[in-house]
Amino acid sequence: MKFRLQLVIEESTDKQAKVQEIGCLEREELTPESLGITLSESKDLLHHLQQAVVEQQLANYLKEQESCPHCGTIRPKKGNHTIVYRSVFGKLHLPSPRLFHCKCQPQPTRSFSPLAELLPERTAPERVYLEAKFASLMSYGLSVNVLEEILPLDGELNHSSLRNHLHSVAERMESELGDEQLMFIDGCEYEWGNLPRPDLPLTVGIDGGYVHAYPQDGSNQKKFEVIVGKSMPADDKESKCFGLVNNYDKKPKRRLFELLKSQGMQMNQKVIFLSDGGDTVRDLQLYLNPETEHLLDWFHITMRITVLGQYVQGLKQYVPDAATEMEAMLESIKWYLWHGNVVRALQKLDW
Repeated sequence: MKFRLQLVIEESTDKQAKVQEIGCLEREELTPESLGITLSESKDLLHHLQQAVVEQQLANYLKEQESCPHCGTIRPKKGNHTIVYRSVFGKLHLPSPRLFHCKCQPQPTRSFSPLAELLPERTAPERVYLEAKFASLMSYGLSVNVLEEILPLDGELNHSSLRNHLHSVAERMESELGDEQLMFIDGCEYEWGNLPRPDLPLTVGIDGGYVHAYPQDGSNQKKFEVIVGKSMPADDKESKCFGLVNNYDKKPKRRLFELLKSQGMQMNQKVIFLSDGGDTVRDLQLYLNPETEHLLDWFHITMRITVLGQYVQGLKQYVPDAATEMEAMLESIKWYLWHGNVVRALQKLDW
């Protein structure tokens, strides 16, 4: 049994469609391995289909560029060149003729390459997106292996190009961020009251931690602080994560504000921050929204009370009566904190 795959090309100017064969599949006895098409066959078919589509697109585009758009004169050809374009389905070698400019209009150069001007970046945007996405989720080596396993790249992808594309995407995203500001609260109460009804509150968990640094250029820095967090809408919308290196990132507050804004945050919408109350983490949350509520997460509160409880355990062998009284007081403090009676809890802590 044979299956022939053909590409039918229909153009608005031609009455008769062009038919071009893309590939042929042969199947004999039906087995689990022969059911449908295999991954290697799909790669080969996609490569040939890509080549046929690109050839037709190039022929039409270059034909349009042969004549001057102002006077219609045929432009003389200076030479033929080839450019390499990296697509999702492999590397393409594209013919790129160089043409002389028509003399009817002043031009900065005598000749130009229409295709080179159309494709200033030699890598398809979709491929750059896939490379950046996988490289941001796993190591460069694993990303290369995964992409070559599922796409017909024929071993042309390497760690260096993947890293360069990821860095270029990151630099482009950084350049699109606005300027850093101390305060992002915009407007007044009257304007906030006229805004549409906001969504349910956004809950943002944020925490910081220290990572050992590798000193370079004679630096004595032994560690740096990484701040990470997650913004979770109350409805079924997608949660988003963020991260930055404190004192190195020049736009930390702008980065967090844009993330909340991308989730539809309005100035009249409630935003709840959960953190351990550290200075750097607390400063990052300030002045982002007038309806912000800052809460200490229960884990860090009970962690401090647990330390106090360990001190009390050490007192039992010396002053057992006082230690028993202090144990009961710590339980009372936890109860007050859990039920929101902060004033009474602080009074007992001070005692």
